[in-house]
Amino acid sequence: MTTVTRRVAPAPASTNALQFPQGFTWGTATAAYQIEGAASVDGRTPSIWDTYSHTPGRVRNGDTGDVATDHYHRWREDVAIMADLGVSAYRFSLSWPRVQPTGRGPAVQKGLDFYRALTDALLEKGIEPVVTLYHWDLPQELEDAGGWPERVTTDRFADYATLAARALGDRVKTWTTLNEPWCSAFLGYGSGVHAPGRTDPVAALRAAHHLNLAHGKAVQALRAELPSRARTSITLNIHHVRALTEAAEDLDAVRRIDALANRVFTGPLLEGAYPQDLLQDTAGLTDWSFVQDGDLATIHQPLDFLGVNYYTPTLVSAATGEASHGSDGHGASEHSPWPGADRVAFHRPEGSTTAMGWAVDPSGLYDLLMRLKAEFPAMPLMITENGAAFDDYVNPEGEVSDPDRIAYLHGHLSAVQRAIVAGVDVRGYFLWSLLDNFEWGYGYSKRFGAVYVDYPTGRRIPKASARWYADVARTGTLPDREGGNQ
Repeated sequence: MTTVTRRVAPAPASTNALQFPQGFTWGTATAAYQIEGAASVDGRTPSIWDTYSHTPGRVRNGDTGDVATDHYHRWREDVAIMADLGVSAYRFSLSWPRVQPTGRGPAVQKGLDFYRALTDALLEKGIEPVVTLYHWDLPQELEDAGGWPERVTTDRFADYATLAARALGDRVKTWTTLNEPWCSAFLGYGSGVHAPGRTDPVAALRAAHHLNLAHGKAVQALRAELPSRARTSITLNIHHVRALTEAAEDLDAVRRIDALANRVFTGPLLEGAYPQDLLQDTAGLTDWSFVQDGDLATIHQPLDFLGVNYYTPTLVSAATGEASHGSDGHGASEHSPWPGADRVAFHRPEGSTTAMGWAVDPSGLYDLLMRLKAEFPAMPLMITENGAAFDDYVNPEGEVSDPDRIAYLHGHLSAVQRAIVAGVDVRGYFLWSLLDNFEWGYGYSKRFGAVYVDYPTGRRIPKASARWYADVARTGTLPDREGGNQ
């Protein structure tokens, strides 16, 4: 594996330069399957992640989300923690099989009642609820019928959006259709390291299109039900792709991965068309005839903001031997999540990394935000996920000290603030994650939370980073690296 050193610009030394705008949203985020537990309670039926996690060999240590952090029963405690942190918003996802167990037909009222009660409690504490309709938990019955590679799933998603809007539209004014559809399509149906664990490159491309189409239909459904003040969005894990060298073949590797990681979504969502180079790169796999007349117009819905998730940059080159897609940071598999990009190699930069093995590089976030401003200048942005996993533990005093996470957050918030000063319209920041939780294929082995969870007991212990972030949220000011709660 080739390595390269990347210099990260230091954070400005003075807090005077690190003030965030008035009205900036300070939030935290979670996902239903990762925290709720109660997998078979009150009518909930299996999602693809229930099935996947119960399949031997799929998830580290055989972990499942059956209990997770038991948020379904401890949500009042979790809302109280958020209130103590002083965050102004909470981004959470609805569990599709808890709301509509088979993916068809009427909603289950007990499932809706859970989200109504959660939302009411947030509002009572002055915390804005931000709802994500889909964070990867497709009802298993819909996967059995073909899942996201099949067009009918888009109609089922629109129906589900209607049910959710009718139940929560009087309480929730900010809605996100999909979280990271790239992961759903290419990790779920390409490399198989996410549910449902399929390894078919054509199915992955079909799934990507149908996720785009589902988004468009869901936006239409939401707008048909919600008050005019409601806001709609989508969250993308836009990859900041860099070339190993300036050689033409390495720059072409960047182009190929950028098309598959980013422009397969931003093209139809924000510009109304798939990029021609993507269609050409994948022509040996499919003729894209699954894109039907009218689809692009449906996908290309006006959005109130674009959600951006960022953790680490992506470093690529042309492959000189066998392609190393296993170094792409998305999990090891014999199958690639990059259809049509077999001649691309991925590299891990030198320098500090998180417990995920991901490079700590805030400059990638700054560069990404500047790119989005240049390409989509009228589109407001929201950082809907940013954070890091480290090997946290409770010390003898009963506390969790996580200076590496504080340093990570400081660097990335500094990058956001610098982008705002440079003219990027960033409206808010959501820390991933509120709680340690079920980290997908890694099970409970990776801790992203600002709040430590003792899994055997469910006990919550705010980490030092939680107190640090609370100060930032309260003041709207990023302290000097040496200052604040460290």
